[in-house]
Amino acid sequence: MEYGCIGEHLKHSFSAEIHRALAGYSYEICEVASDALDRFLTERRFRGINVTIPYKERVIPHLFAIDDMARAIGAVNTIVNRNGKLYGYNTDFYGMRRLIEHVGLSLRGKKVAVLGTGGTSKTARAVARALDAGCVLSVGRKAGEGVVDYDTLYRDHADVEILINTTPCGMFPYPNGNESIAAAAVDVSRFPNLCGVIDAVYNPLRSRLVLDASARKIPAEGGLYMLVAQAVRACEIFLDASLPPDTCDCVYNKILHEKENIVLIGMPASGKSTVGRLLADALGREFLDSDDLIVNEAGRPISDIFQQDGEAFFRDLEGDIIARRIADRNGIVVATGGGAILRDSNLDALRRNGRIIFLDRPLADLLPTPDRPLAASAEAIRQRYEERYDRYCAAADCRIDVTGDAEWVARAVRKELNLL
Repeated sequence: MEYGCIGEHLKHSFSAEIHRALAGYSYEICEVASDALDRFLTERRFRGINVTIPYKERVIPHLFAIDDMARAIGAVNTIVNRNGKLYGYNTDFYGMRRLIEHVGLSLRGKKVAVLGTGGTSKTARAVARALDAGCVLSVGRKAGEGVVDYDTLYRDHADVEILINTTPCGMFPYPNGNESIAAAAVDVSRFPNLCGVIDAVYNPLRSRLVLDASARKIPAEGGLYMLVAQAVRACEIFLDASLPPDTCDCVYNKILHEKENIVLIGMPASGKSTVGRLLADALGREFLDSDDLIVNEAGRPISDIFQQDGEAFFRDLEGDIIARRIADRNGIVVATGGGAILRDSNLDALRRNGRIIFLDRPLADLLPTPDRPLAASAEAIRQRYEERYDRYCAAADCRIDVTGDAEWVARAVRKELNLL
């Protein structure tokens, strides 16, 4: 291996794509079992590696030397092999600091709670202190020396102003394949002074914690920018060279555009499926239609599902399909059913990796669709339009006025997303 990333569970890592965008070297994702780590580091068959959960502390005894930052933090995430000797660095510090600056948060004088007690938590605490935080708490599942547990956090530290999550809570893939594990690390509603949330989790792009904070208009962001920024610094160490100042932003925007789903919402007959297919073709992406997925899985038309089992059954099936088949995909185009926005759980699932676009076709241009029980007549469409319009607007990240043909609408979506 020339360059790469080692960790325990890395099937959904973005690191290889990020390093391909940074430089032309070979970069591999290498899952290393706990009992194989010592042998891997002893053999030293690499030029440079990044280290992630859970090995940022365990690698240190194998290193010939570590830089001052890594030594002070007590965690290493970048190792370079120089003539058979291993040198350790911590580029997570640079990445975390750049992420906080990217969000526009000031930690000066603030009370900061760092969730987690692993290697990344050490980095987060060091960054918070470097940014002049007034108080930095370490929060873990069990109280200990210098660590408060979550019950104590809620009871005695409700005045926390900044939350930094370094735990894997909400990270995909979820333990045992259970989507319900995609919970927030903490309940943000219990911190009335909260003014910023940082989550090191980058897959999904927006964790439950980030979504909860954003819903309360609290500045919040996941860890993709941090991942890119630390990779930029690691690349510079690997190559012993400096990259251009705008490299981080350029690569971040590239990876975000590639990983973020385009999710189309709107009334029946608004053109979601047609526009979605055009977008997928133009961008070289996979296209999924939630209604088609339901029909294929149920083995019968939607009209039959409504007639035989009722709308509540259909909505349950729709929610299951969105959570299980769509929400945790990356880089796809999705057309949703007209009523998918009726459940908050669907919107939350779609927002994890998606940007939601409302295709707003005027009521006069919406034609009845006999195969859709709730839009089979002009009167039914009018009722659905009046019931749902405000919800479409509230759910969307942006709204596209459907005033042209499908090609025009698809181009308008691409322009809105800077994907022309």
